[in-house]
Amino acid sequence: MLELKNIKKSFGGTEVLKNVGLSVSKGDVVAILGPSGSGKTTLLRIANFLETADGGEMNFEGEVLDLPKVSHRDAARIRRKTGFVFQNYNLFRNLTALENVTEGLRVVHKLSAAEAERIGRECLEKVGMGDRADHYPSQLSGGQQQRVGIARAIAANPDVIFFDEPTSALDPELTLEILKVIRELAEEKMTMVIVTHEMNFAKDVSNRMIFMDKGVIVEETTPELLFTSTNQRTREFLGKYHDMA
Repeated sequence: MLELKNIKKSFGGTEVLKNVGLSVSKGDVVAILGPSGSGKTTLLRIANFLETADGGEMNFEGEVLDLPKVSHRDAARIRRKTGFVFQNYNLFRNLTALENVTEGLRVVHKLSAAEAERIGRECLEKVGMGDRADHYPSQLSGGQQQRVGIARAIAANPDVIFFDEPTSALDPELTLEILKVIRELAEEKMTMVIVTHEMNFAKDVSNRMIFMDKGVIVEETTPELLFTSTNQRTREFLGKYHDMA
């Protein structure tokens, strides 16, 4: 349903993605691992048109797009079929939890206020935030704000959801809350691409794992094979996280 080919991206003369590819089928949960600066987040943001690639193409549900030349109209049209969960929540501070979820439904998807509210409340209930619908972000913990962010991402029933290190700003207890929500979505066969440093979670929840380093994909395989990899760079990276655990 989603394929990226030969993705290139540079910032200030530094090449951060070097002919990278990504393929996602319906129902996949793809976990992307790698050290900071490996290009993981940039790849995710390009897939959601939050960054413009310097080269490469996307095939989204049979429609092929030349990414450096994609129009704003086409980018917006494809983005309406996706969801994105940010590291730092990206909630509107002046809107309640419910309003944060319903804003896109009303403005982007043109739903009525009543229908948007119905869906918004359902999604907040789904992530355990039904009793916080009228709270503002400043009244919510980091974990609660991230659950609102997930509710917002799933509200439009997207074809794929991108998660950009959704637990990186949270303490361990709140991290478990978010991982539980994502695990439940995976059990419902939601198609997801997750950039994460949560190794054990990624191993448990994904059916494919990608290890990136220095702007390239070092390995792409099943969780079982990645964690028993004989590739020296992969073993070195996984070993560091094992030592920290």
